[in-house]
Amino acid sequence: MNDAQNGAADAPLPPAIVVQMQYLKDYSFENPNSPRVYTEMREAPQVQVDVRVSANPIGERQFEVVLHIDAEAMSGSTKLFVVEVAYAGIFQIAPDVAEQHLQPIVLIECPRLLFPFARALVSDASRDGGFPPLLIQPVDFAGLYQQRLAQAQMQANDAPLV
Repeated sequence: MNDAQNGAADAPLPPAIVVQMQYLKDYSFENPNSPRVYTEMREAPQVQVDVRVSANPIGERQFEVVLHIDAEAMSGSTKLFVVEVAYAGIFQIAPDVAEQHLQPIVLIECPRLLFPFARALVSDASRDGGFPPLLIQPVDFAGLYQQRLAQAQMQANDAPLV
């Protein structure tokens, strides 16, 4: 084998995913019962977190992926705060990625890249709202994708036959 062939074999492969842009699409923090919650809260809050992913094609192998994180903290029946974040990115998928791999890449890998930034926004919002920072645990985007596929399969099975 000659040196030209060795050089070609050692050349790095182009990335399968290129992050072209990341941006905050929607951001909301509500503190509906202030200042009362700061003086009356006696127990640790119960926090409910909902994570969703949506994606839309916007060009040839180019997608806008939006990671939605909604969190609500309650103390008994009192709402402490609500945080809603929609953090998005524009991703270009390499032409050599097989068609059957597009959907998993867009719905698993792309939100995985967005997650740390959205998580920081949620944490900052709760802290800036006068509460301890809400640190969301890592999300299993592959599991969310599998749930989405299972729901689609169930809906297809429940569809009436025409």
